[in-house]
Amino acid sequence: MNSTIGLGVPVPNMLPVTGTWTLPFTAYLLFLSNRVVYQRIKNKKYLGDKLSSQAAEPDQLFVENRCHQNFLENVPLAFTLAAIAELNGADRTILNYAFAALFALRIGHVELGIRSKDALGPGRLMGLLGSQAFLGGMAAYAAYLVKGYWGY
Repeated sequence: MNSTIGLGVPVPNMLPVTGTWTLPFTAYLLFLSNRVVYQRIKNKKYLGDKLSSQAAEPDQLFVENRCHQNFLENVPLAFTLAAIAELNGADRTILNYAFAALFALRIGHVELGIRSKDALGPGRLMGLLGSQAFLGGMAAYAAYLVKGYWGY
């Protein structure tokens, strides 16, 4: 599939895999954002990341903020690394499986980890280690794809 620019010059789609995965990741990010907004409206706390400094039970605004922020700390770099790999000829099947795994890991990190009792559910460790493996693995894969540039 091609797109056109300027005077109708056909340009191939450069990042079809990365582009495909933007929808589910963005949908989940919006879901996490709306959880934060819900807590802010429900508790009339429109600024800050905690409801109170002396809460006996888990501070839901803080928990939802951390879920949202943690997603934003990891996913943009993951997309950047995958896009670099894809632009340098990465196997699309590998990229699709990697994105699917990352998506499941990020959801597990929040839903089965941070939001569980005492924020210590099994999804938290799996999400952390899996996300780090994705980042390290994708960076290594992108470097491998351009090894010829360095004479190897």
